[in-house]
Amino acid sequence: MSDYLVRALGFNGSVRAFAVSTTETVGEAQRRHDTWPTASAALGRTMTAGIIMGAMQKGEDKLTIKIQGDGELGGIIVDANAKGEVRGYAINPHVHYDLNAAGKLDVRRAVGTEGSLSVVKDSGLRDYFTGQVPLVSGEIAEDFTYYFAKSEQVPSAVGLGVLVDTDNSIAAAGGFVIQVMPNVDDETITLIEEQLGKIEPVSKMIEKGYTPEEVLEAVLGKGNVQVLDTMPVQFACNCSKERFGAALLSLGKTELQQMINEEEKTEAQCHFCMETYDFSKEELEGFIVEIDAQKAN
Repeated sequence: MSDYLVRALGFNGSVRAFAVSTTETVGEAQRRHDTWPTASAALGRTMTAGIIMGAMQKGEDKLTIKIQGDGELGGIIVDANAKGEVRGYAINPHVHYDLNAAGKLDVRRAVGTEGSLSVVKDSGLRDYFTGQVPLVSGEIAEDFTYYFAKSEQVPSAVGLGVLVDTDNSIAAAGGFVIQVMPNVDDETITLIEEQLGKIEPVSKMIEKGYTPEEVLEAVLGKGNVQVLDTMPVQFACNCSKERFGAALLSLGKTELQQMINEEEKTEAQCHFCMETYDFSKEELEGFIVEIDAQKAN
C-alpha cells in the first residue's frame, strides 16, 4: 500500500487529528542515504513529523525542520510542503547502537539531549515564521510535542515510529498528531489520555496493517473520528542540474577558473537525495562567458 496521510476531526470538531503511513517514504530515504538502523529511526521520525506539519500548511507553503543535538548523529534536516512531499538527511547516517533498556532503537543517544529543534515556515512572502525550542528528550516525538505546546501554543499528542528490518530496510513507519482545540472539554481530554495509555506504538500498528484511519480510531476511539480528506505522500527532491548550475554561476569567475584548472570535471551532489550532477570544463567555461556578458551589459 502506498503511503498516505489522513486529515480528520474528532469529538464534534473539538480535536484536530492527522495520521500518516510513511514506510515507503522513509524506506526511500534509507536507501538513498544508506542510513544505519538508529539513524534510520531518527531521520524517519523527523520526516514523518515533517509530512504532518506540511499537511497543516496551505498551497505552496513549505517548511524546514532542523534538529541539532549533541549526539553522534550530528543533526537532521527535513524539508516538507503542503503537497505531501518530503526530503531529509542526517549529518552522520552511519549511527547505530545496541537497543536501549526498553528494547528499542536508542534514538535519544544518537540525537542527544542537549540542543534544539527549529521549524522555519515559508509561505512565499517576505517574512518567515521561525519557532525554536530546546530538545527535551532526543526521542523526537516528545520534542515535537514540546514544540507544539511552546512555540505554537497548541496542546498536542505526537506519536512517531520506525521499525527497521534485519537487512536495514524499513519494515514499518508512520505517525500521528492529535491537537485539542480551545472548545474541548475535560471529559474528552481524559478519554484521549486514557486511549494514548492503551495503544501500541504507532510503528507496530503500521506493521500489523493498520491504515492511517485505523490508527486514528485506535487513538480517539471508534465513532469519534470524522475523516476530512486523504493525501498521498512521498519522498521528493526538487534539485536539478539547472539549480546546481545557478549555484556554480554565483561562485564567480575566479573560483570557476580555479575549478577548470584543477579538475577534468566538477561534480555536485545533493545532500537531500544524493543525486550527482557533472559539469564539464566546457560547461564551466560557458558560465564564465555568461558572467562576462552580464558585466558587459
